[in-house]
Amino acid sequence: MITPRLARFMLAAEARSGTVLGPLETCVLEAVLRHDQAITVRQIQRSFPDLAYTTLQTTLDRLYRKRVLVRSFRGRAFAYEARCPPEEAFREHLSSQVRELLKESGATTAVLSALVSAVSREDALLLSELDSLVRAECARLKGRK
Repeated sequence: MITPRLARFMLAAEARSGTVLGPLETCVLEAVLRHDQAITVRQIQRSFPDLAYTTLQTTLDRLYRKRVLVRSFRGRAFAYEARCPPEEAFREHLSSQVRELLKESGATTAVLSALVSAVSREDALLLSELDSLVRAECARLKGRK
């Protein structure tokens, strides 16, 4: 089952790599995300008893080549983990989508207005949070000049 967390991570991963993740890649990625530290093929194989070691090894390597996972040596084997936390990956993906929308539409006021309108319909607290984020980013940008 694809959880919302996994779905957000997959969207970001697919945007970063420019390719869609296959069903096995999705299952293996989900297993990797369940661990809070890097995991080897041998360790992840416990979650996939019907799959050959080499199949999992190839799948993890594909996820690494698609820049979804990073790897490091642990003894004589590679250990794999997510390139970044799912929330950060989703934020990156969403930011790139909004930048693209702003660039393509030329109607920045309409896009931003729609965002504010969508947020304010949901919750006044979200609107306050958006306001705080905007103010903090403005202060950061002014400090850079």
